[in-house]
Amino acid sequence: MGILGLIGKGLTKTKEALSKKLGELFGGRDYICAEDLDELEAMLLQADLGQSTVEKILSELKSRMEADGKADRKVLEGIISGIIGEILSASSKTEIQIHKPHVIVLLGVNGTGKTTSAGKMAYSLSRQGKKVVLAAADTFRAAAIEQLEVWAERAGAELVKHKQGSDPSAVAFDAAKAAINRDADYLIVDTAGRLHTKSNLMEELKKVGKVIGGQVESAPHETLLVIDATTGQNGLVQAREFNKAIPLTGIILTKLDGTAKGGIVVAVSEELGIPVKYVGVGESAEDLRPFDAKEFVEGLFKVGEVDNAVS
Repeated sequence: MGILGLIGKGLTKTKEALSKKLGELFGGRDYICAEDLDELEAMLLQADLGQSTVEKILSELKSRMEADGKADRKVLEGIISGIIGEILSASSKTEIQIHKPHVIVLLGVNGTGKTTSAGKMAYSLSRQGKKVVLAAADTFRAAAIEQLEVWAERAGAELVKHKQGSDPSAVAFDAAKAAINRDADYLIVDTAGRLHTKSNLMEELKKVGKVIGGQVESAPHETLLVIDATTGQNGLVQAREFNKAIPLTGIILTKLDGTAKGGIVVAVSEELGIPVKYVGVGESAEDLRPFDAKEFVEGLFKVGEVDNAVS
């Protein structure tokens, strides 16, 4: 299945919910009018598109309604998809220069799929012929170390780990050294989502970044926050907090296939200006996919037959 097919599949719940709500909004009519805008606003906010994005959609729709006071579904979907596409494309314009080793640090609270994402990234890069080193810097969870060990073996990547409870920055230091010595193409660092000590998480993460930067020039080159899509607006709150402490270069949005709140992709891009780099659309190793704005919009409105399910 191609990338578009996978993203379309991953958006099924969001697409079905949006299509159903639009069907209820039109109520068998061919158009909506100004009296329906409050209901439309509530519907779009429930999809977690974010207040700023919804305001843009409503403003554009009002302008289109000025002529005859109404808009049909095709016009409405065109406005929504156009604005979403512009927001996502704008946030993803920054190009990341690839270094060697290219250091990617994954951040995020526990339970978002951070360790799994690190493993899936290593698997994908290894299949492209790249040499990958994985760093198990979430030393506060034995399960995280064990899980990453399984992924390293599966991906054919080298794993650098210490015993549970070790200093995360020491793991990062050794992993950076290993990546240099092995002439690795990528170093992927899995970090803690919380600490079982009195230390501040953000300060520990900054320390990890500083240690890596001392070994590899301009590293870390990417800091990606892993967000669970099913948490909706809570994911946006997490992004704000992490971005304050550690400037983020991108977002990995996991479990997109398990939620009707796929609009969180747009909210993060619009409100924080941080591009979504990858989306998780399933459980298999191949289901962490590079994000593409055009494919997301097409998946939201054009993939499958859901659009015609409710009218």
